[in-house]
Parts: sequence; structure tokens; C-alpha cells
Amino acid sequence: MPNTGRGSLGVYIHIPFCHGKCAYCDFYSVTGGGAKMDRYFDALARHIAEYEPQLDGYIVDTVYFGGGTPTVFGAARLVGILNTLKKHGHIALDAEIALEANPESVDVNELRTLRRAGFNRISIGVQSSSEAQLRTLGRLHSFAMAKSAFADARAAGFRNVSADVMYGLPNQTGESFAEDLVKILSLAPDHISCYGLKLEQDTPFYVYRDSPFLPDDDTQADMYLYAVDTLERYGYHQYEISNFARRGFESRHNLKYWLGGEYLGFGASAHSYMGGARFSIHADIEKYCSGMESGGGIIDATDAVTNYELLSEYLMLRLRTTRGVSEEEYRGIYNVGMTRVLELLTSYEERGWTARTADGRWRFTPEGFLLSNTLIGELLDAQQRERAETVRPWQSPNLADESQTTLFTAERRTVAGFI
Repeated sequence: MPNTGRGSLGVYIHIPFCHGKCAYCDFYSVTGGGAKMDRYFDALARHIAEYEPQLDGYIVDTVYFGGGTPTVFGAARLVGILNTLKKHGHIALDAEIALEANPESVDVNELRTLRRAGFNRISIGVQSSSEAQLRTLGRLHSFAMAKSAFADARAAGFRNVSADVMYGLPNQTGESFAEDLVKILSLAPDHISCYGLKLEQDTPFYVYRDSPFLPDDDTQADMYLYAVDTLERYGYHQYEISNFARRGFESRHNLKYWLGGEYLGFGASAHSYMGGARFSIHADIEKYCSGMESGGGIIDATDAVTNYELLSEYLMLRLRTTRGVSEEEYRGIYNVGMTRVLELLTSYEERGWTARTADGRWRFTPEGFLLSNTLIGELLDAQQRERAETVRPWQSPNLADESQTTLFTAERRTVAGFI
């Protein structure tokens, strides 16, 4: 029997292939594939096999195939990689095994193959019900294709189906977003991820920065608050800034990131947090494949995670969720106080940005989530000041002086590929 003393582990597998690149996307992906897919499959399988010693002792309770568009890789390859992981790791019988898909890449027979192999959750990138908006985004599907994809997923036996929807799009109004939301609700998903458009450099959509065609900040805020209220009324409770689910259908894999669990990534551009360190793989298929073939290096960066970073991440990540934080939990894990943080949380409560639950936990309200980047920055500064005031003479001064800028940069690099 394996030694399971080290606890649970999430596994992320990056599939970087797409039929086409969306105009707003800055995740690592390539169009086309052909022979590259077979070579990439072999590299992934070799990578997982080489990590068998590290996997031993963990129970893998979540597996997430992200991208790119994993279904472009083909059911046979996806099942082959999952079987490789089963061979070299210990996957829990009730593990959440999820993959992302786009409507144009869904085939009911392939979905049946995936379901029989153990995949039990699928996230379908709908984004909008408007044909004009879909074309603007560079999507290759219509809303009719999205409806067909949902029907195929249900017919294949998936009982956990998620939909992605976006707001803050060019020329989008509050009324058109409300229509989008109603049409996506008509698909009866079990989970909805609702994201605001972000304009990333080096994407075609970056030309829209400062554009009058984008909804202004107040309109986007109204869209977000409308989504929170509407989804709650339809039975989707908010459990994270951008994620809503029927009871029992929260993404267990993504919760692992937000609650500080360990995860191991395979594939080009994948990130990991395991054994007290974060490490990332080159965002380059050629470097990844050649490295696995020759025994060369595939790691792009490695950072040891300090105790102070863990302390800060407790606030930064858990306040993304509606579970939030508590003084008792904070003291129990880290054996330090949070007086200054509590003072700020209390002042935010007076402004309607935070709420205190009956069991003493603190969480952001929907209005607070809208300001969360700024508020979390203030909370981290307060935390840093308190640590500086209480650090002992024999402790390393670096414990209280580590750069918050470095922490934010590392966290964006780590989390962005998965959420």
C-alpha cells in the first residue's frame, strides 16, 4: 500500500492546442497541431512516468486538463494521458476529473469515450449568446453550437457541466448582458464562471484599451452585481469572485488553489506548488518536448515559498472565496495575530465591503469583490506592518520585509493559468 501520509494532491495537465486563437486570450496555446500532438503526447506520458516517485505517497483527488482547448487533442490522447497518470499515481475513487472544451470541438462519441474513461466534469467555453459578440471575441462557435455541446455532454453521461460567460465586452450593454445570462441559464449548467474582460498586452484585443466602445467601470460593476444577484436567485451560490455553483458542484480543483492545497502541473507552461516550492515549465512546446526527449531541462523558474509568503497568501487567496478568513484559523495555522488586518476588515464592514458571519469569519461582499485588488493590497500592507512590529531580534529581518510586489507577481504567474 502506498504511504499516503503527505495528503492530497491536485494534478493539472496543460494541453496547448486550439483550432483558433481568441482575440483576448493570453494563455499559452498554439493553433494547428498535426504531428506535434503525437510528440507532445509522448512528452507528457514520459513526464508523468518520471514523476512517479514524487507522486507516491499522495492521493490525487483532482485532475484538471486545461488549455488551450483539451478536446482538440482528441479523446484517445486524453484518455491515454489519464491512464498514464492512473498507472504512476494513486487517483482517488471519487476524484474530480475535469477538462475544458469549446463548443466547436465537442463530439458526442468522443465525449462518451472520455466519460467511460473516468472524466466526470466538463467546462464549456460559451462566453456569450450573441453571434456578433462571439465573432468579435474571435470565437469559432455559434450559440446554437453551444446548446448542442451541452446536449452532447449530457447525452454522454456528464452530470457536472460548467459554462463560461464574459461581461464588459465591446459594445455590450447591461441589457444585452442580462439577455446573455438568461440564455446561458437556459442551458441548465451546474456551474457558471462569470469573468470580466481583461485587456492583456500582446493580444489583438489590447487595441480596445481606453476605447469608448468598452462599457465604463460603473457599467461593468453593475453587470457583475446583476450577475451575482441573478445567479443566486436561480440557485447558483457564489463561492469565489467569479464562480457560482449549484450546491455540491463547486470546482474542487480550483478550490485547491484558493485554499492553499498542493498541485502538480505537467506540460508546457504548467505551474506547480509542491513540497514547499513553486515551479513552472517553459511555455514552449519545442523546449518542453526536446527537454523530455533528451533529458534536458524543462523548468523555467523555481521559487521556495517562505513562511511569510504563506501567511500573505492565506489572506490573498482565501479572500477570493466567500468562505473568507478567520482569526482563529489564522492563529491556528501560523501562530500569529492579525490585529491590524481585523481593524481594516472592520472598517470595510462599515462601508459595505466586508461581512462577518455568525461563526466569526470575514468575507468580501459582492461590492467588496469589485474592489478586491485594492483592498487585499491594503490588508497585505497592514499584515506586513504588524509582522514588522512583532518580529523578534533573533529572527531574520527579511521575514517582515519581503517584497509584496514580488509576491503579487509570483501569484499572478501561478494562478492565472488555472482560473
